[in-house]
Amino acid sequence: QVQLVESGGDLVQPGGSLRLSCVVSGSSFSVYNMNWWRQAAGKQREWIAIITSDGRTQYLDSVKGRFTISRDNAKNTVYLQMNSLIPEDTAIYYCKTNAASWGQGTQVTVST
Repeated sequence: QVQLVESGGDLVQPGGSLRLSCVVSGSSFSVYNMNWWRQAAGKQREWIAIITSDGRTQYLDSVKGRFTISRDNAKNTVYLQMNSLIPEDTAIYYCKTNAASWGQGTQVTVST
């Protein structure tokens, strides 16, 4: 079973930055499309970004220009660089590929 372990969440002030990491177990990471999702308290989980196995990216409109998804196949890791954070970004952030179940996520809180 492929395991996903997210990290990097923290409490940050509006306008701040944070980089999330997701380490993926196994030997097939380079062929996976990797996604980031988030779930705010009381809301449905929403998709926010994808990076395909060949490096193409797409983003939820509300994070375009602020968030950047990237991957390092040598480290089996996908990243989410988050800049210009706003309180509405507060959520538990999850990485996801079809090859794995949901992990524990990492909490991001944007607050003064």
